[in-house]
Amino acid sequence: MNTQDIIRLASEYLANLSGHTFDILKVYKPTSAEAAVNLAKVISKLSPLLGNLIEFNTVELLNNQEIFATFGEWKRQDPGFPDTIFVGDIKPTPGLEIKVWFPLATEITARFKDSQNHFRRDQTYVALIAWLPEAVIYGRPKIIDVCVVSGYSIAKARDDHYHNPPDYLIIEPEDTTERTANLQQTNTNGYKFQGTDEDFMEAEEIVKSWGNDGRVYKPTPEYQKLLRELIAHFKYRLDTNFAKMDRIVHPEIESFKERIYKTECSGMEIYQWQKLLASRRDESMKSALRRYLGITEENIDKILD
Repeated sequence: MNTQDIIRLASEYLANLSGHTFDILKVYKPTSAEAAVNLAKVISKLSPLLGNLIEFNTVELLNNQEIFATFGEWKRQDPGFPDTIFVGDIKPTPGLEIKVWFPLATEITARFKDSQNHFRRDQTYVALIAWLPEAVIYGRPKIIDVCVVSGYSIAKARDDHYHNPPDYLIIEPEDTTERTANLQQTNTNGYKFQGTDEDFMEAEEIVKSWGNDGRVYKPTPEYQKLLRELIAHFKYRLDTNFAKMDRIVHPEIESFKERIYKTECSGMEIYQWQKLLASRRDESMKSALRRYLGITEENIDKILD
């Protein structure tokens, strides 16, 4: 059993979570179409809380599989990257970064900023878990689907997508290996050019001087030195939207998103639900909620009794 075997097995168990419901919290059925519309507008607020609870339960589920017990156990790192690691005799240490996605939101808002250097031994993978309440806006949390992807492939796709010197630069963290674990830096950052047209033309000439592969991103100290020289000489701003997973354009993640949006849930595809609930057209929402979720007006006195 090696690192890739552990990750492969964990990936298979996580994939089997599709359709699984967690008995960790339940949102009760609204008592009227008006209440359903109000719930639909705020249900996404539960996502961070339920996301954490799903993460906890996912680690517990993996540890319930006997095949892992012989070699070690999965343990959460809070805080820390990745979210969970396999502690035992397997080296390099297998790890899973768990990203939970509520697809009624506009995009996958989770970020992935860790440096390619962290994944050089392909020991850490990302588990992207999509969930919804059983009946779209109410019920228990239900796993729609799971996608497990190499962390290295995501980091590389991110850097290849964003890096475009001198217009856009990816900067690696400083070398902090001598620091204690809680002070080590692993996150990259994106910087957007903000200088004048004349400055840009000057910066272009500098980049051209780097050679034919000068625009190809490298997380090496030598290449990073060149990028830092650009930042020192020209005006750049820190991109606060950098590395959102929805914008990385990773083939497996894009395929996963498409699969999720086309999944039917309570009579409509998830994309249709997302579009409807984002429209804020209350009457259209009420009509669909009555038709597909069986929302009916209930007498308040009977409810209280």
